[in-house]
Amino acid sequence: MEVAGLRAKVGQVMGVLGAKWYLRHATSLGKRCRVWGRPMVQNNGTLVVGERLQLNSSVWRSEVIVATGGRLEIGDRVFINNGCSIGATESIRIGSHCNLGTQVQLMDNDWHRLEPERRHERPPSRPVSIGDNVWLGARVLVLPGVTIGEGSVVGAGSVVVHDIPARSLAVGSPARVVRSV
Repeated sequence: MEVAGLRAKVGQVMGVLGAKWYLRHATSLGKRCRVWGRPMVQNNGTLVVGERLQLNSSVWRSEVIVATGGRLEIGDRVFINNGCSIGATESIRIGSHCNLGTQVQLMDNDWHRLEPERRHERPPSRPVSIGDNVWLGARVLVLPGVTIGEGSVVGAGSVVVHDIPARSLAVGSPARVVRSV
C-alpha cells in the first residue's frame, strides 16, 4: 500500500475513534460519525446525532454544548467545520445534509438581558431550526428564534436575526434575502 493510501486509512480510523470518544455522552449517536481534532462536547440534556456526522476541530476548537433540559438534534450527513460553536439551552435542530463553515455560531439564548440591573439574568430561550440541505458560510451567526428554510445558503459573515425562507440566498448584517436558489 502506498504511503498516501495508508495515511488516508489512518485518518479515517482516527476520525471514527474520535467520534466514539468525544460523542460518548450523546443520547443517540448514528453510524459512521467522524470527529477530527479535540472538540469540546458537553451534554447535560438531550443530544441526538444522526448518521455520518463529520465534526472538524483540528485548526480551531469546535464547541457543542447542551444545557440542562436543552435539546440539540443534528441530522444525517452534517458537516461542522473548525471553530463552530453550538449552544442549546432549549432547542436547536440542524437538518440533514447541512454544511456549517468555519466559526459558525448557533445559539438559542442571548445569555443575558439588556437592562443593566438585570444583566446577570438569563432571558427565555427561543428555538433555532435549520432545515435540510442548508449551507452556512464562514463566521455566520444565527441568533435565537430563527428558522432557516431547507435548501438555503447564508453568506459568510452574515448575522441571521430573522427567518430565512426555503431555497434562499441571504447575506449581510443583518442577513437579508437577495435571491432564490
